[in-house]
Amino acid sequence: MNMNDLKNSKAAVSTTTINKNEFDAGTGNIYEAISIVSKRAIQINSDIKKELLEKLEEFATYNDSLDEIFENKEQIEVSKFYEKLPKPHALAVTEWLEDRIYHRNTAKDS
Repeated sequence: MNMNDLKNSKAAVSTTTINKNEFDAGTGNIYEAISIVSKRAIQINSDIKKELLEKLEEFATYNDSLDEIFENKEQIEVSKFYEKLPKPHALAVTEWLEDRIYHRNTAKDS
C-alpha cells in the first residue's frame, strides 16, 4: 500500500451505512466478517504509520536546545495529507466489500 493507493481509494472519509447482508456474504457470519476486516484494518494502520514515520523522518531536524522549537513546514504538510486520508477501518471495509481480502477459516479447513 502506498500513498497513491490511499489517495485514490474509493473508501469513505466519513461514516457510511453498509448493508449487513452484503458485509457478511463472504463468510455467512457477521462476527467472522468483522474479525477479518478488523485484522486487515490493523495491517493497514501499521503500514500507514510506518510510511508516515519514514516520510517525517526525512524532514527531521535534530537540535540539542530545548528552548528552540522549529516548525518544519514539510512535516506539517505531510501530516495534513495523512490526516485527510480515509481511516484504516474504512479502507479495510472497502477492500472487504470489493472482495480484495484473502481469508480462510483454518478450523473449517481441517
